[in-house]
Amino acid sequence: MNQTLGTQCVADFEQFPLTLTSAVRRAAELSLRLEGQVSNRPKASEKTAVKQALTEADILAQEEILADLLESYPGVSLAAEEDTSRVGEFPTDSRALVIIDPIDGTLDSYLRGKGPYSVIVGLALDRRMHAGLVALPREGLIFRATEGGGAEVVAKDGSVRSVDVRADGDQVMVSHSVSHDLRAALEAEGFEVITGSGGAVSIAPLLPGVRAGLRIASRESPNGVSIRGRVGLAIAREAGAIVRGDRAEDFPADLDNPHWTFCVSAEEADQQRIGRLLRGLV
Repeated sequence: MNQTLGTQCVADFEQFPLTLTSAVRRAAELSLRLEGQVSNRPKASEKTAVKQALTEADILAQEEILADLLESYPGVSLAAEEDTSRVGEFPTDSRALVIIDPIDGTLDSYLRGKGPYSVIVGLALDRRMHAGLVALPREGLIFRATEGGGAEVVAKDGSVRSVDVRADGDQVMVSHSVSHDLRAALEAEGFEVITGSGGAVSIAPLLPGVRAGLRIASRESPNGVSIRGRVGLAIAREAGAIVRGDRAEDFPADLDNPHWTFCVSAEEADQQRIGRLLRGLV
C-alpha cells in the first residue's frame, strides 16, 4: 500500500503489532511484578473511582511502551490513559493515532483481583482501527492483529500461533459494570458468568472456555465504549468473532460512532441469546 498519512505510509504500520510486542510484554511483566506492592493514587481530575484509579505500575508500564513507540513511530499522536513524561514528545495532529491503556481495569481487576486485567495498545488510521495488541499479564498471553492479516497469540515462552474464536465452553466474560440482574439472567440462561477488564472482555471468545464477552459502558459517557475499549474488538474480528453493539447492530470499526454496549462471540446463536436478555433488562 502507498496511501500516505502525513509523512508516513500506511505500509509503515503493517508491522505495528510485531514491532510493539516486546514493549507490551515488558509492560505486562512489570505490572505483574508490582502486583500487590503498589497502592492506588487516585487522579483528582476524574469523577469516578474506576477512572480515578492510578498506581505506579500504570505510570511505569506506559513509559515502557512509549520508549519503543518513540523510537519506531515518533510521528504518531497519542490517546494515552496516563499523563507520563514522554507523552509530550509526540505530535498532537497526526492522522495515525496510537491508543494506550497501560493497565486496563486498574481498580477492579488489578488492585482488587476481580478477573484478568489487560495492557492495551492500538493503532487507528484516520480514526479507524487498524491494528492492536491486548496482553493479559497473569495469563502470560499477548493477542495481536492487523486489519486483514488475521489474529495471533504470543505465549509466555515467546511462541506464536494464529488464533480463531471458539465456543468451547459455557463462560461469558462481562465487564464490572454489568448489573446483578443481567448476570443472574445470563446464569439462568445456562451461562457461567465471569468478570474481567474491558480489554479482556473484548477478546473473550479467543480464551479457552469462554464463548462470549459482554460490555456495557456508562450512559454518562458521550461516546459509549471508549476508544481504548475498541482495540480488542479489532483483534477479535480478525479472529473471526461476531461483534454487535447497540440495537444488535454491527459494532463500528471507527472510533467515533457511539455505542454503549458490545457483545463479542464466536457464534450467532450466542448473539441472539444474549441480545434477547439485553433487550429485556438494559
